[in-house]
Amino acid sequence: MDESELRARRSAAQLLDGARPRSAPEVVGRLLAVQAQELRSARLAVRARSSGLTAADVDRELTEERSLVVGWLLRGTLHMIRREDYAWLHALTAPRQMRGSLRRLGEEGVSPTDAELAVGLIETALAADGPLTRAELAERLAAAGIGVERQATRHLLRLAALEGVAVLGPVRGGVQAYSLTRDWLGEELPAVDRDTALVTLATRYLAGHAPATAEDLAAWAGLPLRDARTAFAEIEPDLPPPAESPPRLLPSFDPYLLGWKDRSFAVPPGHARRVYPGGGVLRATATVDGRAVGTWSLRGGRVSLDLFTPEHATALEEEAADVERFEGG
Repeated sequence: MDESELRARRSAAQLLDGARPRSAPEVVGRLLAVQAQELRSARLAVRARSSGLTAADVDRELTEERSLVVGWLLRGTLHMIRREDYAWLHALTAPRQMRGSLRRLGEEGVSPTDAELAVGLIETALAADGPLTRAELAERLAAAGIGVERQATRHLLRLAALEGVAVLGPVRGGVQAYSLTRDWLGEELPAVDRDTALVTLATRYLAGHAPATAEDLAAWAGLPLRDARTAFAEIEPDLPPPAESPPRLLPSFDPYLLGWKDRSFAVPPGHARRVYPGGGVLRATATVDGRAVGTWSLRGGRVSLDLFTPEHATALEEEAADVERFEGG
C-alpha cells in the first residue's frame, strides 16, 4: 500500500472525510481516546471531525451530559473518552502506570506515606465539597501539610485517578474540575477481565486507526508489544474504504498525528521538526489530502497559518473560519 492510499484509509478511519455532522461522543467513541492534557486541543480534535458544534457543546458533554470524561489512561497522559469506556480502559492501563507515578512523586519529595495520605484527603474533600479544581485541591493538601511544590499536586491527582478515586469531569470557568469517580460515573469501578479488555482495545483502536499493526497499537496505548500482539491475534482487521480528506486544521496532539508508531505517512520528513520540535511537543498542524502542509496557532480568537509553502493558504481559509466560529460559539 503506498502512502497516498495509506493516508486516504487512515483519514477515513479518523473521520477526517467530508461527512462531518457528528456529535462529540460519536467522534470520541470512534477514536476511542483523544489526548487531553490541553483541553482546548481535545475540543478542537472533535471540531475537525464534526460540523456545527462549538467548544461550549463539548464542555456541555463533559459537564451536564457526563457523556465524556478525562483521565490518565493511554501512555500515562490525560485522555478524553466516553464514560462507558472508562472502567475497562482504566483497569487495563492504570496498574502499569502506578509504579512510575510513585517514583515520580518521590522525585518531587513526596513520600509513599504522604502520597497515600494525600489520596485520602482528596477523596474526603471531593466527597464533601466536590467537584473541585486542581488549585482548590492543592489548597486542601497544603493546609494538611502535604508538599505541593513544583509538580507534586499534578502527580498526587494522577495517583488519585490511577487508584480509581478521582476523574476529571465538569468544566468550571474554563477549567476542568475533579470529581469522585463513583459519584461522576454513578458506580464504583467494576472488576474487568484483562484478556477481554485487550481484545476490546485492539478492536476499537483499529476502528479509528486501520490500517495499523500491533506495533502501532503498543506505541499508541503505552502497553507491552506482547499484549498488543496477543490482542491482534484474536481479531480480524477490517480496512476502511479510502476517502478524500479535505483541508483540515488539526490541533496540537491530534489523534491523526499520534495514532501510529511511524507518522511519516502524514508528515514529510523534511518538515518533521516543524511539527514535532522535540520535548514531547506536537504542534497544531494544517493538512491537505491527509498530508501536513504547515502549522497554525490561535491567538486572540484568530487563526494564524505558518505553511511550509504558500500555495495551500486559500484551501485552508474555510477551516480557519470554522475554528474561529467553534471557539467563539
